[in-house]
Amino acid sequence: MSSTLPDASAGIGLRRALLGASQSAPQGAFDFLECAPDNWIGVGGKYGEALAELASRHPITCHGLSLSLGGVAPLDETFLVRVRRFLDRHKVALYSEHLSYCTDDGHLYDLMPIPFTEEAVRHVAARIRRVQDLLGRRIAVENVSYYAAPYQAMDEVDFVNAVLAEADCDLLLDVNNIYVNAINHGYGAGDFLARMPTARIASYHIAGHYDEADDLKVDTHGAAVKEEVWSLLEAAYRMHGVHPTLLERDFNFPAMPVLLAEVERIRVLQRAAGVAGQRAAHA
Repeated sequence: MSSTLPDASAGIGLRRALLGASQSAPQGAFDFLECAPDNWIGVGGKYGEALAELASRHPITCHGLSLSLGGVAPLDETFLVRVRRFLDRHKVALYSEHLSYCTDDGHLYDLMPIPFTEEAVRHVAARIRRVQDLLGRRIAVENVSYYAAPYQAMDEVDFVNAVLAEADCDLLLDVNNIYVNAINHGYGAGDFLARMPTARIASYHIAGHYDEADDLKVDTHGAAVKEEVWSLLEAAYRMHGVHPTLLERDFNFPAMPVLLAEVERIRVLQRAAGVAGQRAAHA
């Protein structure tokens, strides 16, 4: 059975470069850790021991990298069996993957955009349903950043909603990806956010990006979260409610107190949203 995370919770990514700092972080500095099972399944030695120790003290969520939900090659069902064992062993509360593909006669080591078509909706949704059957649980899929779309018969927001409905799965709402895509593709981030399905949102991601130009943002996960993205997260809480929120940082790591200050900022926004919600309920 999976454990359950409180809606008002804030976590950080479990990265090998942060293992020592994560183990020595003050009690209560973060509420959960997120890892990619792809990078940890079968890992032993000091890294495996560190994961086991951290998982014994903190809830673990998982964010997959290699299922290639939008791909055409058959799902790797042997790997999915191993993922299920990993999730069960660590009592994982949330498991998510990307609404993208990453294989084409081998791994591409990047997340590629799916055509926004009805055919793609049916294809991806069928694969998500199969994954859910094999894992024995609902999963969440993440709206991804992209820089060129192979074909758009429908808008991105309509495509995301259609996949979620057809697959009957949850949504990991990446707030930074909404902001980056809105700038790069010329739509309103607030409008996109407002059209996300409240009832399907299981969690949020927030991250930093690189300002290549005024009209080009690159989703790097290698910098501090921008003020515009903090504002969008605040709007997400207001529109859709508070859910577990992960601070993503994949490289260019600052000192742990700097990361934890961003975690605390998530908590501040969550508390403020909770107070606002209570006031509205009693108005």
